[in-house]
Amino acid sequence: MMKIGQHLLANRLFVAPMAGVTDRPFRQLCKKLGAGYAVSEMIASNALLWKSEKTQRRANHEGEFNPIAVQIAGADPQMMAAAAQLNRDNGAQIIDINMGCPAKKVCNVAAGSALLRDEPLVQQILEAVVQAVGVGPDAIPVTLKIRTGWDRENKNAIAVAQLAEKAGISMLTVHGRTRADLYHGEAEYETITAVKNSVAIPVVANGDITTPEKAALVLQVTGADAIMIGRAAQGRPWIFREIDYFLKTGDKLPTPQINEIQEIMNSHLIDHYEFYGEYVGLRTARKHIGWYCKGLRDSHAFRQRMNTADDCKAQLQMVNDFFTEMKSHSDRLLFLEAA
Repeated sequence: MMKIGQHLLANRLFVAPMAGVTDRPFRQLCKKLGAGYAVSEMIASNALLWKSEKTQRRANHEGEFNPIAVQIAGADPQMMAAAAQLNRDNGAQIIDINMGCPAKKVCNVAAGSALLRDEPLVQQILEAVVQAVGVGPDAIPVTLKIRTGWDRENKNAIAVAQLAEKAGISMLTVHGRTRADLYHGEAEYETITAVKNSVAIPVVANGDITTPEKAALVLQVTGADAIMIGRAAQGRPWIFREIDYFLKTGDKLPTPQINEIQEIMNSHLIDHYEFYGEYVGLRTARKHIGWYCKGLRDSHAFRQRMNTADDCKAQLQMVNDFFTEMKSHSDRLLFLEAA
C-alpha cells in the first residue's frame, strides 16, 4: 500500500496525466480496471482560461473515485498558487505540478519541462503552491512531475528533487527522458534510481512501462515507490489489472477476449459521449476507437469508415458491427492479424 498525504491508495499503479486523453471517463475506467491513482489532464494557471469550456470540463470531477488529483501548469508562482487554491476549492484533494510536459505550446511559455532550466523559479513555484494549499488545517498534498533535465547535457533531476523535498512536496514523479528527448529513445531508469536514492519522499517511475514484466523490472531496478503508465494504457486500460495481478502472483492473466474488450469499449464510449456531448464527443472518441482497434484485422480501413459517422449513435453502431465481424474470425486478440 502507498499513501499520498492522508490518502491511502489501492496499489502502486498510476495513470499518467495526458492532455486530450485522461479525461474523467478515461480516469474512471482505468481505476475500475486496476489503477490505484489517476491525475487529471493539465489545467492552465492563467485565470483568463478558467471559465473556458475546456478548462471547466477538465475540472469536472463529478462522481469520480477518490482521491481526486488535478495537475496544474504555468510559470508564474502566484498564478500557480491561485490555480491550486481554485482547484482545491472545486474538489481537488491532491494538486500535481507539471514540470514534465515537453510540448512546444507549453514550453514556449516557459512552463512544463521548460522550467527545469530555471531552478530558482522552480523553487519559487513549489514554495508558492505548497504555502497556498499544502499547509494549515485545510492542507492537501502537493506533488510534482518532472523529466530528467532539459537535454542530455543538462540533467538536473536530482537537484530539482531535493528542491522539491525542501519545499514540502509530498511525492515526485520522474519521466525517464529529458525535455529534448520528447518520447524518443529509451527511458533512463538509472536517473530515476539516482533520484530515488537522493530524497526521502516517495518517487514514482514513468516511461516505457508497457508490460507486466517491464513494470516489475522497473520497480526492482529503480527502487521506486510506484510506477506511472501513460501511452501503454491508450486502448488498453486493462493493463493495470494485468500488472497488478503479475506483481501479486508472478503469473500473467489471459489475453482479454474480444467480447470483454467490446464491453469495456462500449461502456467507455457511452460515458465519453455523455461527458462531452454530441459534437465534441463524436470527434474526440475517434482516437480512443483507433487505439482499441489497433492490431485488429482490417482496422485501418475500418477507422477510415468510422470517421465518416455523423453522430455518436452511428459511430457506436459502426464500432460494434466491426467487433461482431472480428468475433467471426477469433475470440482472442492474440490470434488477430496486425493492422
